[in-house]
Amino acid sequence: MTNLTRRSFLAKSTAVAAGAALLPGLSACKPAKVRIAFIGVGGRAQDHFSDCATENVVALCDVSDSAATEGFKTFPKAKRFKDFRVMFDKMAGDIDAVIVATPDHVHFAAAMAAMQLGKHVYVEKPLAHNIWQIRTLRKAAKRYNVINAMGIQGHATMGIRYVKEWYEAGILGEVKEVFAWLEGPQFDPKGYFIKPDSYPPKGEPVPVDLDWDLWLGPARERPYSPKYLPRFWRGWYELGNGVLGDWGCHTLDAPNWALDLGMPLSVSPILRPSSPDGFIPDKSSLKFEFAARGNKPPVTLTWLDGGEKPENRPEWGLKEMPGRGMIMVGSKASLLTGGRPANPKLLIPDADWIRFTKNLPKETIPRVEGGPIAEWIRAIKGTGPIPGANFEYSAPLSELNAVGILAQRLNTRIEYDAANMKITNHPEFDVYIKEPVRKGWEYGEDLWRS
Repeated sequence: MTNLTRRSFLAKSTAVAAGAALLPGLSACKPAKVRIAFIGVGGRAQDHFSDCATENVVALCDVSDSAATEGFKTFPKAKRFKDFRVMFDKMAGDIDAVIVATPDHVHFAAAMAAMQLGKHVYVEKPLAHNIWQIRTLRKAAKRYNVINAMGIQGHATMGIRYVKEWYEAGILGEVKEVFAWLEGPQFDPKGYFIKPDSYPPKGEPVPVDLDWDLWLGPARERPYSPKYLPRFWRGWYELGNGVLGDWGCHTLDAPNWALDLGMPLSVSPILRPSSPDGFIPDKSSLKFEFAARGNKPPVTLTWLDGGEKPENRPEWGLKEMPGRGMIMVGSKASLLTGGRPANPKLLIPDADWIRFTKNLPKETIPRVEGGPIAEWIRAIKGTGPIPGANFEYSAPLSELNAVGILAQRLNTRIEYDAANMKITNHPEFDVYIKEPVRKGWEYGEDLWRS
C-alpha cells in the first residue's frame, strides 16, 4: 500500500472495532456539521455536492484529476487524494463519514476501509461487485456500528411507500407475478455502454492525470483502454454488472420491499444472445423464482432488458408498454411504476383511479424529507432514524440482483442456496461468489474468522 503499511491500517481498524460497542457513535454527539470525504468525485458523486453543501466536505479522493475537477472547484478547501488508503492514513481523525461513488469493482474495498475506521458510509448502488462482498459489508456494518446506506434514490420517495402501503392494504390482492424491464444497454459513446473493436480492447497510453493502477484497485491487471473509462466499465463483468447491476436495485426495489421477496431459489435465462467472453449481451431476459414467504405465495419475477418487454395484457389497459417499468400483477389489481418507483399507478379504469387517488389507504410508513443523503446525514447527527436503504435492507436487494447477474453472465440456470452462499446445480461456479482480488486489496477476511 502506497504510503500506508498494512500493519498500521489494521492497527487503526482493530482499535476502532474493539471500542465500537463501548464508545458513543457520532450520532450521540450531534455535530453541527458532518465532516465528509468523497471516494470517487466525478460522475455520480457530483449529484451529491448540493446535498452536502451544509456539511463540511474535508477530503476528495479520485484517481483522475480531470474527473475530480468539478469537485475541486466546489470544495476548494477539501484536501485532495488519489488513494483512499493514503487519505485515511493521513486524516482518518478528521473524517466522520464517507460517500463511495467509484466504479462497482471498488465499492467494497473503499467501504470496508472506511467502516474499519469507524466511518459512516453511503455507497452507491449496487452495494458491491459480488455476493461475498455484499454479505461482508452487511456484517461489517453491524461489527463497526456505523450509519450506512446504499444509494437508491427511489427508496426515499413517497412512491415506493405507496406501493408497499397499497399492497399491505390488500388493494392488489395476491401477487404471484412481477415483470421488470429496461430499454438498455444502449451502446453510445455519450452513454454508459460502448463496444470495443476487439476483446479485450487494445491497450493505449495512460492519460497523464490518471492513476490506472489505482483505478483497477482490486481488479486484475490489464492494459489501459478508453473502452473502460469514464463510464464504460459497466459492460465488463469483472468491473461492472451490466444493465441489471445498474438498474436492478432501482426497478426491483418496490416489489422486493412490498413482497418481502428474499433470495431467489433459482434464476434461469430465457433469452441471452452470445457475447464476447466477459462482456454483457445486447439483450437478455431472466426468470427468478421465489419461495412462499409466510402467507405470501411464491413469486415469479421476469427481468427483461435490451428492448425486450413483457407481452401487453388486455386487462392492464395500456395502449403500449413503456420503454422501462415494473408491473406487480395482483389478483385484484395490477400496479405499474417506471424504472424507479417514484410514481406508481394502479392499472384500473381512469375513473376508478381518480376515485382511488382521492381516498388513499392510510399512511403507515414514515416519509423521508430531502432525499437519501439528507436522510443519512440526519441519522449520523442523531436527528432522524436510520436510513431505509441501510445495509440490512439493501444488501439482500443487491444479492438478489447478483444472483441474476450470474445467470446472465454464465448463461445458465442458477439454483441458489442462500443460507450457504452456494450454487447447488453448478458447484464449479461458486468461484464467482467470491472472486479473487489483487494483493494489497484483501479486505473483510477477518469478519468471517470471528
